[in-house]
Amino acid sequence: MPRRERPLDVEAGPLLDFATKLRKLREQAGSPTYRDLARRAHYSIATLSGAAGGRQLPTLDVTLAYVRACGGDEREWERIWRRTAAECAAGPAPERSEETGCAPYVGLKPFQRADAGVFFGRESLTDRLADHLKRKRLLVLLGASGSGKSSVLRAGVLPRFPADLSLVFTPGPEPLEECAIQLAARAGIAPGPLRADLAAEPRTLHRLVRQILARSPETRPESRQETRPESRQETPPESLPELLLVVDQFEEVFTQCGDAEEREAFVASLLHAAQTPDSRCRVVLAVRSDFYTHCTRVPGLVDVLADAHVPVGPMTVDELRAAIVRPAARAGLTVEGALLAALTTAAHGRPGTLPLLSHALRETWHRRRGNALTLAAFQAAGGFEGALAQTAEDLYSGLSDTQQRIARQLFLRLIALGEGTEDTKRRVPRQELDDTSDVAHVLEQATRARLLTVDRDRVEITHEALIGCWPRLGRWLGEDREHLRLHRALTEATAIWESLDHHPDSLYRGVRLAAVRDLPEDVLTARERAFLDASVRAEEAEALRVRRHLRRLRRLVAALVALLVCAVTAVGVAVHFQRMSVAQRNQAVALKAVDTSADLRIRDLSLATQLALTAHRLKPGKHSRSGLFNVMSRRLSSHVHSLSVTRDGRTLAVAYDDDRLELWGLEDPRNPALLSHRDSHAEDVGLAMVTFSPRGNLLAGVGWKGEIRLWDVSDLRRPRVLSVFPTGHKDYVFSLDVSPDGRMIATGSYDDTVRLWDVADPARPRFLKRLTGHTGNVKPVAFSPDGTTLASGSDDRTVRLWDVRNARHARPITVLGGGHQDFVDALAYSRDGHSLLSGSDDGTARLWDLTDARHPMRGRLSGHTSVVTSVGYAGPDGRTAVTASRDGTVRIWNTTDLAHPVERDMLALSSGGFFAALPLPTRGTIVTHSQDGAVDLWNTDLSWTLAHACEQVRTPISRAEWSRHFPGLGYRPPCAGRTRAGHSAVGRGSPGARTPAREGHWLSRRSLAHGTA
Repeated sequence: MPRRERPLDVEAGPLLDFATKLRKLREQAGSPTYRDLARRAHYSIATLSGAAGGRQLPTLDVTLAYVRACGGDEREWERIWRRTAAECAAGPAPERSEETGCAPYVGLKPFQRADAGVFFGRESLTDRLADHLKRKRLLVLLGASGSGKSSVLRAGVLPRFPADLSLVFTPGPEPLEECAIQLAARAGIAPGPLRADLAAEPRTLHRLVRQILARSPETRPESRQETRPESRQETPPESLPELLLVVDQFEEVFTQCGDAEEREAFVASLLHAAQTPDSRCRVVLAVRSDFYTHCTRVPGLVDVLADAHVPVGPMTVDELRAAIVRPAARAGLTVEGALLAALTTAAHGRPGTLPLLSHALRETWHRRRGNALTLAAFQAAGGFEGALAQTAEDLYSGLSDTQQRIARQLFLRLIALGEGTEDTKRRVPRQELDDTSDVAHVLEQATRARLLTVDRDRVEITHEALIGCWPRLGRWLGEDREHLRLHRALTEATAIWESLDHHPDSLYRGVRLAAVRDLPEDVLTARERAFLDASVRAEEAEALRVRRHLRRLRRLVAALVALLVCAVTAVGVAVHFQRMSVAQRNQAVALKAVDTSADLRIRDLSLATQLALTAHRLKPGKHSRSGLFNVMSRRLSSHVHSLSVTRDGRTLAVAYDDDRLELWGLEDPRNPALLSHRDSHAEDVGLAMVTFSPRGNLLAGVGWKGEIRLWDVSDLRRPRVLSVFPTGHKDYVFSLDVSPDGRMIATGSYDDTVRLWDVADPARPRFLKRLTGHTGNVKPVAFSPDGTTLASGSDDRTVRLWDVRNARHARPITVLGGGHQDFVDALAYSRDGHSLLSGSDDGTARLWDLTDARHPMRGRLSGHTSVVTSVGYAGPDGRTAVTASRDGTVRIWNTTDLAHPVERDMLALSSGGFFAALPLPTRGTIVTHSQDGAVDLWNTDLSWTLAHACEQVRTPISRAEWSRHFPGLGYRPPCAGRTRAGHSAVGRGSPGARTPAREGHWLSRRSLAHGTA
């Protein structure tokens, strides 16, 4: 007989309630012995029995192992555990109050000069930076967002220089003006004339630094003698004092400053101040590493980057321990060993995690017990990344409904939307916000929670880590980025209008005004509403003036006609010039109509279709065809993370942001049918990417936890899971491909390797081979059509070919290098396997002739202006290539001549970019996946498009609309007599149609699309 458990104490409490529930779960499982539970859970008997003892809260891992062994719901028990941990941490411990002492951690804010006493872990980097500034006058500090650039400069480097001889500022939207304000305050002069001088003459900054140093008390010998020995030891050994000028968050000159001339003048002033022979200034630029290529495009700066830049990498384990333990020791606190191990494991090797680490430690400090920082308090705070999200959620949930709407608009205003880069924070002036009590309350609460920073008259997010870690903010950003861009442009236009003393020429008109009039009223401030009202009145007045002008013009035309009748000899010349004028007018009107149709596509599909048709009739060409294809595209789904198409093009697999999986039938691409639906709650799908086998009977996917999941999709309406197994990679898995015979799987990972698996028996997969050789992240992998060769692309800018006929002894064949100037992101074989197509971050695609080993590199597909995210071949002859890019275009190429490919057509989005474009065997049909998570079906068959376009028109374009969009042209509606009266275009599955609402987390990681069609 097994020994009975000790009865629990009578007193109630969160620990006893938790233990009671665990014991009840064990009883429901048939009361197995702890020996049986230990065999199932792989924990000792004492550990499992202690979990239900009620004396202390077990760890989350032990709890989930106990629940798993008893057959319980792990997700439900994880919520129970976190709630109990929070209740235990919120006990009567006076240390939780922030008023009882100062936290030894700064949280999301960067360290400042005053925080030097608690800044640990970056001593080696600080010494290296100080030594660099001893030897050189220019330092460009490069690092990922959250890598600690600002902190090491402010709390590490600046304390080694006299406070009076250092100046720190961020450039903002007007870097010259910000620089002038900061320097003028030191020099005691007016900033207005100084700003103009900086723009006109690069030597101005150098001269002003000399003036400031002449006024500074540091120039007196007795002042320099009073400097602390350690400071004097690190100060650059110059006979005269120098000014240390630090420009933090230098990437703002690209994200917020839209004036290229001002940007170049600002950089020229900094470089001259640092490089002139009699320089008395040392310049430090702190810039995010993903803006390095932006820096290379600035004249003058690219020439000094190689010698001036110092990278900021992740902290080592010893540095992380110092950053965690030493501030606590100075405050008389101890750090539990389990907590130290958990934090160093989570942060080691991950760039950009230092703000999350500091914030998690600060939240753990709030929940400390006595003088100990514990793992339980850390987990109660939400964990490494959850602490920040939990703080933001606590703030949001504590607001009223009105204040929550204000908070949403406030946080969205404080983010600069990325164009080919990640979203960044944005500083806004306080006057941009409404001056109401609710706005003031939200600002006060967010500042108290250290989510926002209010500095003088500006407001900004404390750190960009909040953008990636708060799911609610991610969903807000992903819901309608186009509206956010329109709103941001409206905000900037309002500021310009006010700066020009409400000059009418700065108001919105035409298409821009029509676009922003659809913005919700509650997102606008009083200033923006005043700007819109003034724009509406100005447009109405302009329309009245135009009508009067047209009447006068018609009278003038009548007089000219009378004169032309008399001037018979000038008829020929007049006709010639009239034809030229008409052709030029038609071209201009057609181009404008195409652009307008793209803007109206979502709001008024009927009108947009007629504008595109008329534009094509006026000026046939690539641009007008693109406009037609755009309005005829069909939105299949939204919030999609990954998709794949079978080789025959009949089936589409879609993985959603909320981890749902759906299979769609595309036998008729114009009427897709949902075949099956898998919910994440049913089998914990959690997919990062999916891909079909070439035969279409097997679907493979990679989950967020790094495991491979195989489904049998022979019966598309009842897909069946065959196996789930780990990939074995040590980092993020970027790509997955299945061999043509369906017997082998290849995966590419950021651990620089390719791994091969034998899935001849999908229920029992076997690891075959680990392929090494790349010196950077391995991204795309692709099998050749005959299955004998595997191609892999990498961040080392090469494509490698592997012989996989004997997978266990796979060997490299060749390296295709020298073709791309940046990372290789996409690969695709032609149908006959004789050529390979690759896409890269450098905005180009390359054609490789695999039949010519001596000269494999052939054609270069140029035209994209951003990262080429997807490549593929269309049509049975393999002479048509399709490339997609983050620049918002899909380009279709004729590759009959590999050395001279020709662009044939282009598909374009009105905003955002593409993650993938998968051509289908059906003539001219392409499935695309855009950055906003939408899946669209496009038909590039012009004859079919012209034949069916009018089916989307509900009512013919009115004469007033025709006059507005086609002034001077006779009224000829393109679909008169061919519309379907009373028939809604949206109801027919137009791009405006919405599938049932799909709520899910917004993800910042890039999506992947795989297909062999």
